[in-house]
Amino acid sequence: MNKKSISNASNDGPLAGIRVLDMSRILAGPTCTQLLGDYGADVIKVEKPGNGDDTRNWGPPFLKNKDGQDTNESGYFLASNRNKRSLSLDISDKENVAIIKTLLEDCDVFIENFKVGSLKKYGLDYQSLSKDFPKLIYCSITGYGQNGPNSHKAGYDLIAQGYGGLMSITGSPKEEPVKVGVAVADLLCGLYACTAILAALNHRKESKTGQQIDIALVDAQIASLVNMGTNYLLSKKDPDRVGNEHANIVPYQVFEVQDGHLNIAIGNDDQFKKFCAIINRLDLSEKEKFSTNIMRVANRSELIPILKQELIKHEKGYLVNEMEKMKVPGGPINKLSEVFKSNQVSARGMKIEMENKNSEKGFIELIGNPVKFSKTPVSYRHPPPKSGEHTNEILNELSLKRKNNESK
Repeated sequence: MNKKSISNASNDGPLAGIRVLDMSRILAGPTCTQLLGDYGADVIKVEKPGNGDDTRNWGPPFLKNKDGQDTNESGYFLASNRNKRSLSLDISDKENVAIIKTLLEDCDVFIENFKVGSLKKYGLDYQSLSKDFPKLIYCSITGYGQNGPNSHKAGYDLIAQGYGGLMSITGSPKEEPVKVGVAVADLLCGLYACTAILAALNHRKESKTGQQIDIALVDAQIASLVNMGTNYLLSKKDPDRVGNEHANIVPYQVFEVQDGHLNIAIGNDDQFKKFCAIINRLDLSEKEKFSTNIMRVANRSELIPILKQELIKHEKGYLVNEMEKMKVPGGPINKLSEVFKSNQVSARGMKIEMENKNSEKGFIELIGNPVKFSKTPVSYRHPPPKSGEHTNEILNELSLKRKNNESK
């Protein structure tokens, strides 16, 4: 699905009927709630009056209006805020807190990323709300979690990547530690939050009770260390930064070729033999010191320079075609312009268009959801909203609900 009319899609998602009150901002929380919205949940995004979510101004680039002028909707904001309705409220006002609590009567999930303890003074902390809403699933996202010596500190993706060890293993050994090109700590935290909320919703079916979910950027980052973290726990040796190389597989890295660069990802010894045949160096696979992956890892410093000398002789297209024929894993390193023009992206619906009457073109292009359900497809119903765009709509719904209750 990639038509502009996609924003009018019906909601047959697996979370249709679930309502989420979203008091998160920046990226981790909004990533989580955008996923829940894609799966069919009704997400109400509470934003501070005025500019709203901080990321609205994190540009350029910005969405342009029909006059070709920049709006306050940055690419950063647009990336993680579709399928939400925006409600503008100042929670320092007691009447607005009362509105939030009234909304929670019909909500299944409450998600926030305020500093630990910040919402207590408004009566919007878990302990306060759980008394009146025992079925509520309350998800708290922070930098370091609800407890521990660092729990009082603010959380940012860069800091989490550094504190959680990821930067120590990313980059060239001759250069400074490097962060990942996107805010991966935020993204992973949002994904963990989403799966935790789904698990809590399932638990509530039997228990009839909600619970608090405590998730931290740093915890999510540490969890993402996977094999590198476990390698350390086994060896008690801090791994070196190896750039694009793999700690446990050789060859598995970027190589320069005659007309650019190429990824080579040799996963087993049979693939290495085939690869050696492609570059006319079968003798390498026949040498004992390169014959198995264990031996190739041990003799990495000798093998890699040889492969570099051989690969620079070949063109990218030839190598990609031959590797595909021989079922040897590898592929090009695409620029984003190449990614979004690819037939694969089109076939998988990974670039979508959503109607947006306020934009210069009448629609906006966004990245699609990667999940493909066979019976309950994701839907793209609401483009990323303007700050407070749905305030009157939501308050009118609330007023109508009150009138209906009073008439009963």
